[in-house]
Amino acid sequence: MAQSAEDVRPPTMADVAREAGVSHQTVSRVLSGHPNVRAATRDQVTVAIERLGYRRNSAARALVTRRTRTLGVIAVNTALYGPASTLTGLEEAAREEGYLVSTVSLRAGSGQGLKDAIDHLAAWGVEGVVAITPQRSHVQALAELDAPFPVVTVEGGHQLDLPSVSLDQELGARMVTEHLLAAGHGTVWHVAGPEDWLESEARAAGWRAVLEENGIRPPRVLAGDWSPLSGYRAGQELAGLALARRGATPVTAVFVANDQMALGVLRALREGGIRTPGQVAVAGFDDIPEAEYFPPPLTTVRQDFAAIGRRSIRLLVDHIEGRAKKAEHLLVQPQLIMRASTRPSSEA
Repeated sequence: MAQSAEDVRPPTMADVAREAGVSHQTVSRVLSGHPNVRAATRDQVTVAIERLGYRRNSAARALVTRRTRTLGVIAVNTALYGPASTLTGLEEAAREEGYLVSTVSLRAGSGQGLKDAIDHLAAWGVEGVVAITPQRSHVQALAELDAPFPVVTVEGGHQLDLPSVSLDQELGARMVTEHLLAAGHGTVWHVAGPEDWLESEARAAGWRAVLEENGIRPPRVLAGDWSPLSGYRAGQELAGLALARRGATPVTAVFVANDQMALGVLRALREGGIRTPGQVAVAGFDDIPEAEYFPPPLTTVRQDFAAIGRRSIRLLVDHIEGRAKKAEHLLVQPQLIMRASTRPSSEA
């Protein structure tokens, strides 16, 4: 027997009112959390909502409140672990705050691409945007746009007059470099991320600062591009230096700017017949899920992506509701995770 339109249509607020034996206005007060509703009445309405499977019509609600409860996220380079994990943290945090999320993913953060993303999200009626902008050029392009809503950046806004949330990248690099020096190494080599990446710049700055504070001249930086292959090539060069024992700067410890490149470094050292950590200690950054299963398990710096997501969303909501300063910059603390890939050099 065919169902009627009455049978298949979603339940309305009027249906809830009829089921609970109350007025339409009372149902509205319960849904909006109005304090002047008796507990017994609130329970009646709640039971009716659950029995009917009622869901609020967000479009209708937006017409009444002029609030869409929708936030936009612009994410660049989401194929990489850091941006992808940050995106997940943002989406989870937005749901916890009662917001929907509309996401635009970009392969490259050009000025035109960012403008198109802002225009797209504006057309969808978002109330504000969080932009994951890991490269300096992205932040500069974003700062030049005249967005019609508040914008908060992740990893970058502190460089310009934009509200931002980021991990304290420099502190994380300082922590791992100090750990390696405390283990007895005379110096620490560094495999850096690509130029123009703010995370790469900050991690290199933290590494360099610790060495200079200890009266150690930093060795030359080996460049990578975040990929295991670039780490492997840097590791081959480091293995050659370690085996030849040439030059004034011995290779006994390496800080690699992310875990994927550290994986490549570890393989190159292993193929060169160099033991880790017996001859060369290796540490990374990010604490990807596979890091504790590397051969050997990798010492690294953990980023709290859930905390970054929560603080970014809350900062954006504060701007939407007029509670925040114009350009507040929030830092999330990193955590050093010590595993078998580093140990005192005297144990080698």
